[in-house]
Amino acid sequence: MSEIVPEVAWHISTRSPDNGGNCVEAGPLLDGSGRVAVRHSKARDAATIVYTADEWAAFVGGVKDGEFDFTGG
Repeated sequence: MSEIVPEVAWHISTRSPDNGGNCVEAGPLLDGSGRVAVRHSKARDAATIVYTADEWAAFVGGVKDGEFDFTGG
């Protein structure tokens, strides 16, 4: 089921290889729900994935623990 995403405070990583042109954007929904939206910066009209606050916290925790360092860098 498709959801209409409320306004989002989008952020692009400063580590984006080409200054934000080809990266993932993420940001909190401004509806007070604590949810976080994620989209591709070059396909802003395409699908947006929305995570609950708990899902996002689990992902960020995994990133900090190196669970998603698939490049070995």
